[in-house]
Amino acid sequence: WGDERLEPGFTAVMRVKNEARSLPWSLPPLLRVARRVVLVDNGSTDGTIRVARAIAEEHAAADRFDVRSYPFSIARCGAEHLATPAKSVHSLVHFYNWSFSLVRTNQALKWDGDMVLTDAAVATLRDLAWQLDATEAVIRIPRHSLYVADERHGFVDVGLSNCEAWGWPNKPGYSFVKALEWELPMSGGDAASVVLPDWSCVELKHLDADEFAHWSGTDFTSSARTRRKDREWAVFRALAGGAKPPDGVVPVQAPPGVHVIDHVRDTWLPARARVG
Repeated sequence: WGDERLEPGFTAVMRVKNEARSLPWSLPPLLRVARRVVLVDNGSTDGTIRVARAIAEEHAAADRFDVRSYPFSIARCGAEHLATPAKSVHSLVHFYNWSFSLVRTNQALKWDGDMVLTDAAVATLRDLAWQLDATEAVIRIPRHSLYVADERHGFVDVGLSNCEAWGWPNKPGYSFVKALEWELPMSGGDAASVVLPDWSCVELKHLDADEFAHWSGTDFTSSARTRRKDREWAVFRALAGGAKPPDGVVPVQAPPGVHVIDHVRDTWLPARARVG
């Protein structure tokens, strides 16, 4: 990590497997935020790489977009992860540290293929990109789950907001270590914490897909550490089964001709942000 090798701004590292259906919403805002986007694919079979490259071309960002393949199977969260040595190429820890070794800018962004930023959040991160070069800070981005039922209908969980660390300086001391159920980012030094406003981001969950395939088990009640996943699992099962939305889950219907993800991103979230 020699400073002389690093450019200013963000490199977004998007780790994906079979995210082709979500990329048309998650990738374009990220291309507007980051100086460089690295997509690390782990054996997708749904055309993820082809879709991602087409999006980068469409947004005149092909020269800032890089695709890498990680050829090893990765232990799923939970018991499989716990049983896999951290230094194994099959470990989430090794996978994440390898992926972030590809960053060549001062700042790194950890991104999932199903995370969609609002325009306001894009503007905030673009402003932060140059300001962060003068300080040391970890960026936290609150996000709510958007459960997608079909093109016009979805459900937003307003009762649960996840606010993890999604950005940090690209320097020694910032890496991933093994925790009990998953990998854990470690921050070096006394970094400040910058938190984006609420209603900045949604995480897509398609009700006709297996959104928990990356877990080796779905008993999330055994530990307080997995309380958020227990909520997501309960909400997903209820909605996918046609049951009444749980408390705190709000149905959303897009106008005719508008996809529900576009409606939530462009209209519903900004309206929520205005009322606080």
